[in-house]
Amino acid sequence: MADDSSPLIHGLHAKEDFNVAHRKGFWRGVWSWLTNKNTDLLPFDQVRQALPFSGQHDLGLRVIELDQIIGSVGRYNDFDNAFLPLRTTERRRWESIDRALLQDITLPPIEVYKVGAFYFVKDGNHRVSVARLRGQAYIDAYVVEINVAEPLREETNIDELIRKNEQYYFDEQTHLSQLHPDVVIEFSLPGGPTKLLEHIRTHRYFLGEQRKAEIPFLEAVSSWYNQVYTPLVRVIRERKILDDFPGRTESDLYLWIIEHLWYLREAYQGEVSLEDAAEHFADSFAPQPFHWLLNLLKHVGDTTI
Repeated sequence: MADDSSPLIHGLHAKEDFNVAHRKGFWRGVWSWLTNKNTDLLPFDQVRQALPFSGQHDLGLRVIELDQIIGSVGRYNDFDNAFLPLRTTERRRWESIDRALLQDITLPPIEVYKVGAFYFVKDGNHRVSVARLRGQAYIDAYVVEINVAEPLREETNIDELIRKNEQYYFDEQTHLSQLHPDVVIEFSLPGGPTKLLEHIRTHRYFLGEQRKAEIPFLEAVSSWYNQVYTPLVRVIRERKILDDFPGRTESDLYLWIIEHLWYLREAYQGEVSLEDAAEHFADSFAPQPFHWLLNLLKHVGDTTI
């Protein structure tokens, strides 16, 4: 029989550790949806764009607090803001790190960018994830500090900084507020304006294919706003769907419903109306019918959330 120090036992422990971490990540995602609380890991590039910077300098090897790591350079879709893994594709790498720690193997320091009081992982996301699950408070890191005019502090609302920067860039690119002075586009979470620009570019492409001609970008913006965005927002208002999603905005729902529309059309291989997609989305994802789940999660405690 294998003893507790055998590779087999370490492998089994690592497998269970990943299952626990992934399960916690799943339930935190459910909790964030029901409570309108953002648990996304911050993308370094978005924060850097939101805060003008004048350069960077090397701080060398430091011991840093794991709780001060709030983002990642390239893995922000793979972990949540507690560095819990969100994808099972991370299992192999994650378990290999965990097995090494179980065998008391010293791992190399991670690499991070420092912005104000916070850190963003350049290399070592899995090491951070494993360390946090194991209750570790500090970790060795090679630190490069980004010089910013307005440092990030504990009280800084980073999401708000990113949203404002994204909104400014969106307005600068589309001139939508000038083309349609009555337009109100705002999001409750970062990332929305960037996705809207993708939608406009896609609309421009198909418009050009339809007309067999190059479409000026601003013409595509107006066409998208009149033919795609406004009709769906009208449905959202007429069906009072926003009432079912407290804390969200019409622009949030536009993005979610239009993506849901594409999903339904692919799933059913047929035409689906805006009205049907909106109603199906509300019926499927509105948090109100899940109050029982919210109450359940409240009683689960820190072992899950």
